[in-house]
Amino acid sequence: MARVISTCLREERRILSSACMQEQGPLEKSLQNSVAFERQKNMDNRVGVIRGSVQLMDQAVKYIEDMQDDFDFRYKTLQSRDSTDRNSEIMKQEVTRLQEMLNRLDFKRKEILSKMDVVIKEIDDLMTSQLSPELQDWKRRQQIAAIGGPLLTGLDQLQGWFTLTAQSLFQIKRQLDKLGELVVKVTYESDPIPLQKPQMEERVKYLLYHLIKSSFVVEKQPCMPTHPQKPLIVKTGVQFTTKVRLLVKLPEVDYQLKVKTTFDKDLPPGRVSRQFFILTNNTKVMDIEDYSNGCLSVEFRHLQLKEKKYINGTKGNEGLLSVTEELHSLSFEACFTVQGLTIDLETCSLPLVVISNVSQLPGGWASVMWYNLLTDEPRNLSFFGNPPRATWSQLSEVLSWQFSTFSSQGLNKEQLSMLGEKLLGQHASCSDYQVSWSKFCKENIQGKPFSFWMWLDSILELIKRHLLPVWNESYIMGFVSKEMERALLKDKEQGTFLLRFSESHLGGITFTWVEHNENGEMRLNSVEPYTKSRLSALPFADIIRDYKVISDGVVPENPLKFLYPNIPKDEAFGRLYNSQPSKVHPYIPSQLIPISELRCNVSTSSPSCQSPEPPMTPGEFDLLSEHLCLSMDTMSSPYSD
Repeated sequence: MARVISTCLREERRILSSACMQEQGPLEKSLQNSVAFERQKNMDNRVGVIRGSVQLMDQAVKYIEDMQDDFDFRYKTLQSRDSTDRNSEIMKQEVTRLQEMLNRLDFKRKEILSKMDVVIKEIDDLMTSQLSPELQDWKRRQQIAAIGGPLLTGLDQLQGWFTLTAQSLFQIKRQLDKLGELVVKVTYESDPIPLQKPQMEERVKYLLYHLIKSSFVVEKQPCMPTHPQKPLIVKTGVQFTTKVRLLVKLPEVDYQLKVKTTFDKDLPPGRVSRQFFILTNNTKVMDIEDYSNGCLSVEFRHLQLKEKKYINGTKGNEGLLSVTEELHSLSFEACFTVQGLTIDLETCSLPLVVISNVSQLPGGWASVMWYNLLTDEPRNLSFFGNPPRATWSQLSEVLSWQFSTFSSQGLNKEQLSMLGEKLLGQHASCSDYQVSWSKFCKENIQGKPFSFWMWLDSILELIKRHLLPVWNESYIMGFVSKEMERALLKDKEQGTFLLRFSESHLGGITFTWVEHNENGEMRLNSVEPYTKSRLSALPFADIIRDYKVISDGVVPENPLKFLYPNIPKDEAFGRLYNSQPSKVHPYIPSQLIPISELRCNVSTSSPSCQSPEPPMTPGEFDLLSEHLCLSMDTMSSPYSD
């Protein structure tokens, strides 16, 4: 329940954030168009008209049945009369009346068959032109939701359309069966029912088969409960969950359906890869969900994978693809018989990435994002043999979603522009610039020992674990080059600072502040980036509050006065400070203080300096300043960062 509420609140924040933005990304625009209200209204109306037509045909069949019973009674009564009376005038009138009744009966039979033919064609067209596209559209939205896009909705509505359509087909099938019973009692030369009924029955069975078969869907893609925001990644030996659902809810469908799940059932021909098997029970029975709208579904909550060992004890040949680029598939199968119609159900998950170590998680998530961003194919396991390129407008939207999945906001235009410069350089201003998979995830950033995605993912983890309160307040400018940083701060008063992510450290955040020397010259100082190891010891807001700089024995002071552009520090961060007093008595409360030394021999021409020391207590600081002052790191230029 907490997860559902959290998801709903996050989606509300995302909607509000989207409304405030001047422009939405291409993916979100396409999704909004695909679920337009008018389209849904048209679908509701069309399904309703079909349902009404089928119910009217029920009345027509009943009318034909009553008419035929009347004809049959009169005909048998006539036959029972004495043969000597058959040439009488009364008998002739009765024969004429029977002929008229038979003609009318023939007309009504042809009429009902014609109406059935029209409705069957309408259902066929509905399934082809609207119902199937709506289902494909939902599956595409599921892909986008899986990588952080808008919250997925619409499955209950789809179930309503599928169910009403199936009800109509089953009702037509019963009507045809009833007409067949009527033929046994009364038939005649050129009777339209024996001529048209077999073909119509086959069409109805065909439509029912494909309707029910396509209604078997994966409602929840495979996901490890330990990483709910990163579905479609499975670690060997770790349980994961998934859920399948039948969108046709009918009493005709026996809900005791056994669903079997298999892993990598149909690998591409000639593919050499690692092989896995499901370690836990892989068969469960579908049942009616009492807590929902009564849908027929089954959830596998304890699936677990194990890698197959080979004769020589080694694993399979991974070929040219890395572990995180190798895609796998989870299949679901069931079979049941309804009204003499045997239906084999089969569906599959979106392609999975299987990892054996948590360190492979960032690379695996990059593969999941790239696949679901660029293709709507449900089972293209050879995708990374030749991965397509993404436009920057597509990719930037997905990158923004990675932040909004766990926080109150995504990235604004300025932040995305800065990221574009980091990844694309001079092409950053071109939204249609094609980004290759290799440049995004595999190639190292120029002069750095890591790729663009590894750098960005480390920042995401840092925010989630240590910076979320500050990030949610929009106090972290984040993606700022050193050149841009200098341009922003050059005219600001002393003590103005901004927060940005390190470009040289994985998962590091630094702050840069303005300082003026005695001659009035401006200098920028940047602290050595704080990483998770330091932020685990002291909250970032407290670091900003307590940060001190010592210079040539002068009393330590906090150089941070105003958050860029001009917000007083305590006004910005006051409510985020950890101000709870120590409850341990009778001890004097202690406090960790981050401190840096700024030596007097640092040239004023140097644009900035950096190097913090780890947080320490006041006592530790006194000892350090007394005995170890000369060994403290001298602050160096932030432009080396």
